[in-house]
Amino acid sequence: MQDVPRIRAARWTDNGPVAALIADALHDSNVAEWLIPDPRQRRQILADVLEIWVEHAMFYGDIHVTDDLSAATVGFHRYRAIPPPASYPVRLADTAGSHAHRFDILNQILTNQRPTEPHYDLAFVAVAKHAQRTGRGSAILNHHRSRLDRIDLPSWTATITESQHLYTRYGYISRPEITLPDGPVICPMRRNPDRRTDARPATKAQPAISHSRHHNV
Repeated sequence: MQDVPRIRAARWTDNGPVAALIADALHDSNVAEWLIPDPRQRRQILADVLEIWVEHAMFYGDIHVTDDLSAATVGFHRYRAIPPPASYPVRLADTAGSHAHRFDILNQILTNQRPTEPHYDLAFVAVAKHAQRTGRGSAILNHHRSRLDRIDLPSWTATITESQHLYTRYGYISRPEITLPDGPVICPMRRNPDRRTDARPATKAQPAISHSRHHNV
């Protein structure tokens, strides 16, 4: 098993690479196919739209990455309502074109389901395909979990059916599923902080996992 690179807060210059990492991880998912049916356009449109949300997380949340940018988490601090990304309708239309309405539908559905209490919104987790089964996924999710336990904050996420078991390993509990119009199922999940844990960021390799997910694009 390989050593996991150091986990750190993302820099502004990491926005593009993080968006591309998530887009690549999401490309073959049924949600991405629902958003952009044409596989020839899918990766680029996903990366462009995701960069808007990654940039937004720099202002209203946090992004953590491995030093080699092979794994990342992107989340929002929803202590109170936060605004949408700057000029979002125009930027979405420019980047997604005729697919923009699907992104709007998804975002509105997830917004309606999101808790109103203060919480951490785990929007994206992604591990590069070449880095799967190297412990990076486990390390970055352990790092995420320990941060939430230290600040004593509940977390919410929305994932695909195939990834629910993974989130269960990290303390998330399934909520009622959401079926997208003529599309796949989205699985909201919630996690309460573990007050029994002396949480410390994990940067050493853990049992290998591979994982990618979609939310809020």
